[in-house]
Order: sequence, then C-alpha cells, then structure tokens
Amino acid sequence: PGRKPVQTIQITERKRLHLYQFIRDQIAAGRQAFIVYPMIFINDKVDYKNLESGYEEVVEAFPFPPYKVAIVHGQQSDEDKSFNMNAFVAGRANILVSTTVIEVGVDVPNATVMVIESPERFGLSQLHQLRGRVGRSGRMAYAYLMYRKDKTLSEVAEKRLRAIKEFTEFGS
Repeated sequence: PGRKPVQTIQITERKRLHLYQFIRDQIAAGRQAFIVYPMIFINDKVDYKNLESGYEEVVEAFPFPPYKVAIVHGQQSDEDKSFNMNAFVAGRANILVSTTVIEVGVDVPNATVMVIESPERFGLSQLHQLRGRVGRSGRMAYAYLMYRKDKTLSEVAEKRLRAIKEFTEFGS
C-alpha cells in the first residue's frame, strides 16, 4: 500500500557521472542504492560490465567516509554475504554492489535507486524482479538501465528494455 511506480530510465555510460551525482543526492537525503552487474568477473567471451571492476569503480566514486559500499555475490561465503547484506538492510551501508543474488527476498524500503548494468544481458523477468527491489515505500524510486552507447543491442534486447521501461505493476 502507498507504493509509487518505479520510474525506469534507460541511459548510456556517458551519463554515469550525472547518475553518480543523483545517487549522492539520494544518499544525502538518507536513501540507499543498489548497483547490479550481470557477472562477477571479466569474461573474454562476452563484453559486459562485471562486478569485480564495477565495485572498484563505485568505491572510487563513493569513497569512505562518508560513503559505505557493501558487496554481495554468489561466490562469497554465506557468512560474507550475510554480513554485507545485513549491513545494507540495517542502513550501515549506503550502496550495495551485487549480482542477481538480490533478485528476490530482499526488502529494503529505504532503497530508492536501482542501477542495472548491461541490462541487455538480463531477461524480462529478471529486470522486473530487480526493479522490484526499490520503491518499497511511499517515496519515489528509480531504476536506471545502464548500457554502453557503442554496444549494438539485438532486436530482442531492444524490445525487452523498452517493455521493462514502459511497464509497471501499476500500469502505464
């Protein structure tokens, strides 16, 4: 009850600095952000953003203090995943950098920003589930689909991204 539709915005990497400033503004207002990557490590066979290099970039852009960045992925021990996830849920971390391990079962009403890197790599259901991690309160929430401008998207990927942008569970 009281949830607002999540504003879904498709952007290219050229707007990354503007997006990071928006995240800083949200954190200054007491909010939190997710940044999700399709894979953990660099893969020579596919050219998608990965969590390993993305985490380094995020920590550099959001240095401690004042920012606290947690990381969660499927190759961590259960203890590490639990520690980092609990830090984010409790508000001790402002940003959670992760893979899709946060796709379901994560409820952080204070999180208002979801950044999905290389969204063309995800299926429609995954994109919908990831976007559903934000907007769990009466505050406006935002899902940013961040893709590379120089990357040619397949027709299917274009349709998928257009659909997730236009569709909300509240109707468009």
